[in-house]
Amino acid sequence: MSWFNRTDKGILTPTESKREVPDGLWFKSPGGKIVHTRELKNNAYVVPEEDYHVRIGSEEYFEILFDNNEFTELDPNMESADPLKFKDTKPYPKRIKETQAKVGLKDAVRTAYGKINGLDIVIACMDFSFIGGSMGSVVGEKIARAMDYSLKHRIPCLMISRSGGARMMEAGLSLMQMAKTSARIAQLDQAKIPYISLLTDPTTGGVTASYAMLGDFNIAEPGALIGFAGPRVIRETIGKDLPKGFQSAEFVLEHGFLDFIVDRRNLKNRLSTLLKMLQ
Repeated sequence: MSWFNRTDKGILTPTESKREVPDGLWFKSPGGKIVHTRELKNNAYVVPEEDYHVRIGSEEYFEILFDNNEFTELDPNMESADPLKFKDTKPYPKRIKETQAKVGLKDAVRTAYGKINGLDIVIACMDFSFIGGSMGSVVGEKIARAMDYSLKHRIPCLMISRSGGARMMEAGLSLMQMAKTSARIAQLDQAKIPYISLLTDPTTGGVTASYAMLGDFNIAEPGALIGFAGPRVIRETIGKDLPKGFQSAEFVLEHGFLDFIVDRRNLKNRLSTLLKMLQ
């Protein structure tokens, strides 16, 4: 009888369908703490007492960082094409359009300029809800153009990364974005324009291997997962068990790959203090 037999394997939620910010009245943290979403928002989307940092996107980061949430967005209508004619169960252009309609974004990064505590800044912020924050041609091009704006106007640049890595549907074109963005960072360095990289949960793959770890200052949020390959792949490659907390922001800081970890509630003030020191 089918009553006692499982007839399906369950439904997996696609990456682009996963919400970053809770949309109900209440939010339950992984530790079991229940918080009203209004209180959560007022606390920069950090669960009080637990200090758990809820995953948020560019809309929330811009609201937290830009003075009075006032900014001018750069290249807001740039969209991905399908130059490789990627073959899958669902055509790539169709997946792009469906994701755009579902999450209200054009691609996995938004770039803008404005002021943070009165200081000019350019911010590029990734959105994990758009195909896992994957790095495709649009992501690389928008970040490169944001850095061009920093160069032209001599304004510091902040990169907020949250990504599963390169976008497989764009293959080599996606990997080329690593070199393109890294070259722009080198130009910022030559011009003595500050470039700050904020790594949030998770920052992995080709993003980690390029612009996420090339900041004049590399900083992270507490508990963020940071790494290139996944723990399982690394364990199988080296044939050893991994240390406790491996690839957490705290572990990465301890081993010298981060400058400091910053609580999101203090992020704006810490960034503006850092920028004043660099002026």
